[in-house]
Amino acid sequence: MELLQRTPELSVEEIAEKLSIGYENTSDHIRKLAIAGLVMKRYDKKSVRHKLTPRAKVILTFCKTLE
Repeated sequence: MELLQRTPELSVEEIAEKLSIGYENTSDHIRKLAIAGLVMKRYDKKSVRHKLTPRAKVILTFCKTLE
C-alpha cells in the first residue's frame, strides 16, 4: 500500500517489479485489496492501473501512527 501511496496508477507488472515479487502473487494481493475496498482499478487501453482508495489512505495513515 505504501508503494501505491508514493506512486499511484501502477500496473500489476510494475508493482511486482518494484517489490521484487512474482506477478501471480502480486496480482492475488491486489485482487484482495480491491475486494476489501482499498484499491481502485482503472482500465487503460491494454493495462489496468491501480491506486489507493480514500479508505486505504486513512488506514495507512493510522498504521504509520502505530510505528
